[in-house]
Amino acid sequence: MISENIQQHKYTAMVAGGIATLLGLLVSHWLMLMGQSLLIVGTVLAGTPITLNAFSALKVKVISIELLVTIAVVGAMIIGEYHEGAIVTFLFLFGDWLENKSLAKTRSAIEDLATALPTTVKTLDDAGQLQDTPVATIQVGATVQLATGTTAPVDGTVVDGQALLDESRVTGESTGRTKAVGDPIYSGSTVVNGRLLIKVTQTGDDTVYGQIIDLVEEAQDAESPVASFIQRFAKWYTPLVLLIAAAVGVFTGNVRLAITILVLGCPGALVIGAPVTNVVGIGTGARQGVLLKGGNVAAALTKIDTVVFDKTGTLTAGQTTVQSAHWFVSKHEQAQWLGLIADVEKQSNHPLGEALITFAKSHRAPVPATSATDLAVIPGQGLTANTAQGQVAIGNEQLLNAQGASTDHATHQLITALTHQGDSLVFIIHHQQLIALFTIADPLRPHARAALQQLRQQGVHQLIMLSGDTPAAAQKIGQQAGLDVARGGLLPADKAAVIKELQTAGHHVAFVGDGINDSPSLAQADVGIAMGSGTDVAMDTADVILMNNQLPTLNQLFTLAVKMTRNVQENIGIAVGTVALLLLGLLIGVVTMGSGMLVHEASILFVIGNALRLRRIFSKKKQNLTTVNFSTAQLADNNHEDH
Repeated sequence: MISENIQQHKYTAMVAGGIATLLGLLVSHWLMLMGQSLLIVGTVLAGTPITLNAFSALKVKVISIELLVTIAVVGAMIIGEYHEGAIVTFLFLFGDWLENKSLAKTRSAIEDLATALPTTVKTLDDAGQLQDTPVATIQVGATVQLATGTTAPVDGTVVDGQALLDESRVTGESTGRTKAVGDPIYSGSTVVNGRLLIKVTQTGDDTVYGQIIDLVEEAQDAESPVASFIQRFAKWYTPLVLLIAAAVGVFTGNVRLAITILVLGCPGALVIGAPVTNVVGIGTGARQGVLLKGGNVAAALTKIDTVVFDKTGTLTAGQTTVQSAHWFVSKHEQAQWLGLIADVEKQSNHPLGEALITFAKSHRAPVPATSATDLAVIPGQGLTANTAQGQVAIGNEQLLNAQGASTDHATHQLITALTHQGDSLVFIIHHQQLIALFTIADPLRPHARAALQQLRQQGVHQLIMLSGDTPAAAQKIGQQAGLDVARGGLLPADKAAVIKELQTAGHHVAFVGDGINDSPSLAQADVGIAMGSGTDVAMDTADVILMNNQLPTLNQLFTLAVKMTRNVQENIGIAVGTVALLLLGLLIGVVTMGSGMLVHEASILFVIGNALRLRRIFSKKKQNLTTVNFSTAQLADNNHEDH
């Protein structure tokens, strides 16, 4: 209990010890005994927390830096170097205080995220009246109002209103997004202009924002391989310094020299060098919508020579549209079938399904009275479901063959011709009869080619795309994107097998996918990178999550990884170089115990300052979010971009 109280007030002890030390140094010239007494008091005040820490570490069989300082200070007291002992203890605690202050800044990303959400929000009660409600008590299904200037504390879906939102805390993108009825709202988003009513879908840690905070906290606490090595090195280094100092004292008889070696040998800057870079780098990435699960990911990214991409929703925009429809039923049946198809696809989240739903809406297809049931996804082929017409299968040509549907010569020629065009083909099969054939195109993302060229400049030698789409569709996108290899017709297991083959051949592979169908590949790759706004599979499987779903963010990711790795190397160089210079200064007689401790603490702060430079590597000014007047055309444009 006494030990805990002392530790809680160690900085008060530091101040008191510093005052006693200063007074002792001032009066020593006139009243030596009083000056020495004050120096001893200063040493005891500042040295007690250090000594208690040293003994606490010894209880768990760890020889800590505090033990080196404690032994050095006791030795200084024994040989009558009271001013050295007092100065060293004060500087050690003062350095610890500065270090904690500096490290608090490195965790500002977490603080910014955690404090951004409001504690209360207006909800709609059963009587339709708005009331202030604590966020902690809000349940899924409640209706929340978000007015101008309000930050969403929950995830939800817009049920009324329209507004311009700043989603930069979630995606890293400064450009505002217009939201209207049916659009998703993520916690952490702020209403810039407008008003929304949202139906709550997730609260607390289950929200996208809550998962981001958890991920960043876990990642910042995770050690990189370099940090783990340094920790193990320090565990053996500290006892080694103790033995060297003891040997010097025994063989030379110079106790002062031995004590000074203890002070100079403290590996503080070395121990903190990698963790502080890890914390700052991951926090910096989080502000850009780039979530790294630990410093080991940054180290792995610097070795990547091959990047493998999924196609749909990764290299392509994921905004598919129906290019043509070929029916094999009478005209009056087509509208009914379109409604059934849309009803089935509403239960799927595949981009090709979204195109069919949009196509059905544009043709005003009637909504079935009974929704489809028993939806079953067939990996690499499509899906089946029970409808009012019986079981319906929707998928690619493999599913067509698997369902045993027969096609005549003319239909076969049509399929061959459409396949060569490179668009995706979606077949509708009912009781082994082909009902319809749709061609669907998903364009390449606008900045994809430029982003991939930049990856080559960043050291990636090979760019590959693996797709479940047809080989012709894969080749079409591969040529547009400037890829080295583009393969289609692959199942999720096939993609993972290709990645394993590349790794066996000696390549370091990163896989970029949407985090839904590609979990085997994300897990197999040396670094798995998930595009999108944090699906559960992406959160669990990927090593990196790109929250803004933009390919140019990949370039930021690789830049951040290189900067973090280089920063760790610089910090190690600073730490080792400082010890070397101090030992050299000791040999030529220009370094004392007090000055050595001062330089040692300065090196720790220098290492922290060097890591803080990572916060400025993406220091572009964010675009201002301006107030706008909402028009139907603007809402249509923005919603098209969102989906």
